[in-house]
Amino acid sequence: MSTTVSHPDLIDQMTLDEKAALMSGANFWNTKSIDRLDIPSIMLTDGPHGLRKQAGAADHLGLNASVPATCFPTAATLANTWDRDLLFEIGAALGAEAAAENVSVLLGPGMNIKRNPLGGRNFEYFSEDPLLSGELAAAFVMGVQSKGVGASVKHFAVNSQETHRMSVDEVVDTRALHEIYLEGFRIAIEKAKPYTVMSAYNRVNGEYANESQELMTDVLRNRWGYKGLVVTDWGGSNDRVAGILASNALEMPSTGGITDAEIVDAVKTGALDERILDQRVDELLTLIDRTATARIPGVAPDLETNHVLAEQGALEGLVLLKNHDGALPLKPGIRVAVVGEFAQKIRIQGAGSSLVNPTRDTSPLEEMEAAGVNVIGFAPGYRRHGGWSQRMREEANQLARRADRVIFFAGLDESSEGECADRRHMHLPKNQLILLRDLIRAGHRITVVLVGGSPVELPFEPAVDSILGGYLSGQGAAHAIAQVLMGKSNPSGHLAETWPLTYEDVPSSSDFGLGETTQEHRESIYVGYRYYDKVQAPVRYCFGHGLSYTSFTFTDMVADSEGATVSVQNTGDRDGAEVVQVYLRPPTELGFVAPQSLQGFIRIRLAAGETKTVQIPFAEHAFDVFDVAGDDWRRIGGTYEVLIGSSSRDIRLRTTIEVKGEEAKLPYEPSALSSYYSGWVKRASDQEFATLLGRELPELHWDRTAPLNRLSILAETKGRGGLASGVHGLLSATQKALGVAGRPIDANQINFALDLPLRNLPRFSAGAFSEAALDVLLDALNGEWRRVFARARNLPKRLKTRSSSRTQEMGTSER
Repeated sequence: MSTTVSHPDLIDQMTLDEKAALMSGANFWNTKSIDRLDIPSIMLTDGPHGLRKQAGAADHLGLNASVPATCFPTAATLANTWDRDLLFEIGAALGAEAAAENVSVLLGPGMNIKRNPLGGRNFEYFSEDPLLSGELAAAFVMGVQSKGVGASVKHFAVNSQETHRMSVDEVVDTRALHEIYLEGFRIAIEKAKPYTVMSAYNRVNGEYANESQELMTDVLRNRWGYKGLVVTDWGGSNDRVAGILASNALEMPSTGGITDAEIVDAVKTGALDERILDQRVDELLTLIDRTATARIPGVAPDLETNHVLAEQGALEGLVLLKNHDGALPLKPGIRVAVVGEFAQKIRIQGAGSSLVNPTRDTSPLEEMEAAGVNVIGFAPGYRRHGGWSQRMREEANQLARRADRVIFFAGLDESSEGECADRRHMHLPKNQLILLRDLIRAGHRITVVLVGGSPVELPFEPAVDSILGGYLSGQGAAHAIAQVLMGKSNPSGHLAETWPLTYEDVPSSSDFGLGETTQEHRESIYVGYRYYDKVQAPVRYCFGHGLSYTSFTFTDMVADSEGATVSVQNTGDRDGAEVVQVYLRPPTELGFVAPQSLQGFIRIRLAAGETKTVQIPFAEHAFDVFDVAGDDWRRIGGTYEVLIGSSSRDIRLRTTIEVKGEEAKLPYEPSALSSYYSGWVKRASDQEFATLLGRELPELHWDRTAPLNRLSILAETKGRGGLASGVHGLLSATQKALGVAGRPIDANQINFALDLPLRNLPRFSAGAFSEAALDVLLDALNGEWRRVFARARNLPKRLKTRSSSRTQEMGTSER
């Protein structure tokens, strides 16, 4: 694109058709070019923890192969590092790999709040806490963009589940929306200024996120001052013109010109002011300018160096959850039995659009032997994807009898965590639990290594010596686990999420994923540790928890309204790293607030015996609540307690400070919101939640007496009878057959079809499945057979007259 012509001049040279054409993709991953104006096509592709550039068949579900790339730890693992500098380095490495592949925008990081541990894509997200999420995402974005490649923070906003993700309405009160679900985005956007923001599939309080004037215009543009480009999630556009009006510029992937024509018609009829369209075009041209260096051939990235960086990320992200009586590190020479299939082929990432083709593949078993572990034998013990094998069980028990220590690898398989499906429960597979029970009853000393991107229930925890949280740690996972087990590396990860005792303890457990049309966020601001601390509930592992092979003491605390200062000493005999966490307790008279919240943190490395003094500034909204009545943040004055510790429940030092602000009060009537003042939000009634929302509750379930329409999803065909039930039955049978055939990931992708709005059939097919054909399908699904036959007679004629502009794209060319 010429740098001698300003955007206004360049836009003036475009026809209306060309402007509209730039607003959607040329194909699955690329934007359109306009050769006569030297406007190039650019590529956007997946990459929250590694570049996923597909060289052949394209998809957004991780089904087809991609070019080899460094597979870094997933966001859930990187969050355990609490390390801004590391996140910047990894972002920069990803940016360099993207630029080497001519990729202009890397679609990440994912930074939705982990509202519930069953969320299918939780492994792609950082934390249950907005400050930690926002700070780490900002560092990652700045790293990526330091290489001239754009980042895309996603999914904006409140994309809290995979179930019915393309249609579900996330119903959340205004305070929780701003304090919990938007705050992390605000931090990342204001600090790092990402080139793009990806809008979410779902609706938020009744509006599709991509069309929401409140989210996209009032908050993102006006309140936060965002100047970049908004891109849809793939297939995430509902009303194309409404999206443009709400500040969405780019729809992906290509729709074959269908929505481009809608934009042209809207301008011609006056429904869309062409000046607004020009602004959206300008945002795309700015993105092309900003990423120009990513399209210049340069030096290939150093994949060996990046692999070492991936190993560092894994080492820092592992969390030593339990270590009774110094069970770890392993003593030299002890005989170790390694049990569990994950020791032979470990899971390093989740499934779906983030699936990376790693440049390295090693097993923990190999790495343990290389690190000096005296492995006397290995037994898979269980089938990876479930099912029973008495022979495997007996082999594992026999091996354990010959050993001094059992290293048991347990975890979730590839089908458990990925795009399009939420987890059904928090249990580990039954075959793993039964084998582990055998080993415990036999009296063996056991170290459990957990593999997976989310918390699981650990009923065996009191009976084992040690537990290492391996999470999903990328291609350096096997090396990192072996190094920590042998003590060649000191574990330093701290949990970025709470591990509850049981799923029933989770504040959203009674409603998560159960609504068909809506998902009610009845817990409001009480997400994660904010809830557990409010009701003083016991947990398995608290937010911020993480053990070390050394020890740290905190002294000399000083605090004021700007931040806190503390001295930290490594009092052990090993070098190590500690995460210093600062929490604030607000004035007690507020009532409807979390009893404490993270408001600052820093990760520091200390040699044995070394002392460092660190300053930790408070977060911007440390003393604020979001005032629903005033629609803005309001500083609350009063006495605050400043807490410094190694986790949310391991507080080492405390003091109080006085903060100037407004009188401590909230615009609520406590008697009408008693559950929210007490924190027992699982008891909140319909009336209480409606009062909190300020409106009546929307319907939770589909109206099966109403006819299906373009906004309906295929899952709604269930139980309707006729062809509708037949379609649902066919998809369900296919899903079951794939599961039986040992293809669980493919089985999960059937959910993509079930959750696909019917409006997307013409768009995803680039018009091959026409709007006229969709009319016929809807009539057939609704049992309107007379109308089917009437439409079918005219269908061939209407197909012939369909616009021939699919590939020409109004004077543009596809690349």
